[in-house]
Amino acid sequence: MSFTGIDAVTFGVSDMAEARRFCDDWGLRPVSAAADRLVFETQDGGQVIIRPADAPDLPPAIEPGNTVREVTWGCADAAALEASLARLRAAGALREDGTARDPNGLSLRFQVSPRRKVVAQPTPANAPGSPNRVDRRSPVHAKADPIKLGHIVLFAADFGAMRGFYLDAMGLILSDEYPGHGAFMRAQTRGEHHNLFVLNRPGKPGVNHVAFTLADIHEVIGGGIAMAQKGWKTEIGPGRHPISSAYFWYFHNPLGAPVEYYADDDFCTEAWVPGQFVRKPELFAEWAIAGGIDGTTRRQVVAVDQSGRGHA
Repeated sequence: MSFTGIDAVTFGVSDMAEARRFCDDWGLRPVSAAADRLVFETQDGGQVIIRPADAPDLPPAIEPGNTVREVTWGCADAAALEASLARLRAAGALREDGTARDPNGLSLRFQVSPRRKVVAQPTPANAPGSPNRVDRRSPVHAKADPIKLGHIVLFAADFGAMRGFYLDAMGLILSDEYPGHGAFMRAQTRGEHHNLFVLNRPGKPGVNHVAFTLADIHEVIGGGIAMAQKGWKTEIGPGRHPISSAYFWYFHNPLGAPVEYYADDDFCTEAWVPGQFVRKPELFAEWAIAGGIDGTTRRQVVAVDQSGRGHA
């Protein structure tokens, strides 16, 4: 397993100004801005790259509209990069320009990762007999500061081919799965629960969402309320995933599929045993607020999830 995670995600969009406004509000850090290319960073140096959807040098889209056009995977060093490329080459997946296309047709790029190590400081939790936060209040966050590009979730036109490609040619590691329907995969043996989740949607490739890691649940809530205050619409959340254990909040956006704030996912090692689960709504969310939280009243928005994206 030679990859360290996702270094960059490149989007093709129809409205560069609106995409820029969203990334600013989302808490990403601006790196550069040109008429045909916007670059933002997370805390660790992971990049969100925004391009016009009709840019001639962009890889082809795997679905109509605004969407992810390329994912860049990072390796720890040159030796790990070469090992990864050799594995892809042996599988017949590496193109002459050093990129690859997964079975959906999504472009994949590979590099020695420039990302920096970030040690987050989540708010300690108190419990009876175990006071970890003493003589200080738990914070209320006014906005989010995304730490990293945590994972991407893809709809698979051919689930078996996608699962096989990412496990065999890419060398990712299976964390959990819905047999025949979904596979959670991580880049490293010792690492966060998943960097990639592939969902079965026969004949219809696409992007389900892109997720950004935050420090803790307090930042998920504070960041989500800040986005609501700025007028961005919740898809679903806040809530908690039973598989991966993470707290989440998803938002509609001008980049394409929803994007997610999340925190507190499981950390896996060699001892982690992949589970097999039946895909059903209660395994997407132990609990969730369908309409989000109103940014003014800070109370639940009464709504019913009608996203059609498998949340209910």
